[in-house]
Amino acid sequence: MMQQTPVVLDVDGSVGPLTQERRLPLADWQELVRFGCGLRSFRRFSQAMQEQLPAQHGTVLMGSGDFHHLSWPLIERCIAQKDFSAKHPLRVVVLDNHPDNMRFPWGVHCGSWVRRVAMHPAVSQVHVAGITSQDIGSAHAWENYLRPLRAGKLTYWSCGVDTGWARRVGAGKAFRSFADISQLVQALSSHLHDWPQDTYLSIDKDVFAAEVVRTNWDQGRMLEEQAVQLIDALRGQIAGSDITGDVSSWHYGTWWKRLMSAGDGQDTQIDAATLAGWQAGQHALNQRLIQRIALSSTS
Repeated sequence: MMQQTPVVLDVDGSVGPLTQERRLPLADWQELVRFGCGLRSFRRFSQAMQEQLPAQHGTVLMGSGDFHHLSWPLIERCIAQKDFSAKHPLRVVVLDNHPDNMRFPWGVHCGSWVRRVAMHPAVSQVHVAGITSQDIGSAHAWENYLRPLRAGKLTYWSCGVDTGWARRVGAGKAFRSFADISQLVQALSSHLHDWPQDTYLSIDKDVFAAEVVRTNWDQGRMLEEQAVQLIDALRGQIAGSDITGDVSSWHYGTWWKRLMSAGDGQDTQIDAATLAGWQAGQHALNQRLIQRIALSSTS
């Protein structure tokens, strides 16, 4: 069906060919948008993207995890197209090894977009699940935007991170900590099944353990079958979806992007043979995830 046609935002050339895909040529925007940019530039890109998107489509693939902030306009588009509102809100579930709710005062970047989605009046709550990154640990507590956490609009589902600091700043209820990923997945699956709601699903493949797929960010511990369990728990609820976390090699021309990506431990310079192997694994996983998401779609 047309509404299940996958869309590739082809900004970095990392996403392999998909059955009946719609591919949008956006490579000219890569240096400007990759990792992050100012809001004016981001609005220009979003408009160019929106003009090319088909009215009905399936999962959107965005390439490298450096582009996860593209979920923001995609979610806003889903809200507008399907008339979600404060009375009929959209839930957002993000599978990610990072919270993507970190401070970035110069616009938006791949690690800061969640706050903007969580505070949207038509979004009931954002669940970021699978976090093992120390981004939510005490050493980085000050970097997390507290407003959506305190407001009950954002919940972190994590494993192996000391988040005791959250109680001291009035955000304790927003943190769900587990001994291992299997317990986390079971608890979240039960929640999603027991509290059905129209949901936008965003998957950053750095949530997966390295033996599942390789990315160029620090990776989590989730297994593929655990992600499938969460997707299945959303059967009949998925109103929109996207996938990121593919791998591409890129040298930033912008000095602050080189500095910040290096500070985040990101590896953007990957030799050709390694890159080809990683992309083959990514491509196979993309196809399996797309098929599974389609089974849980509302349309």
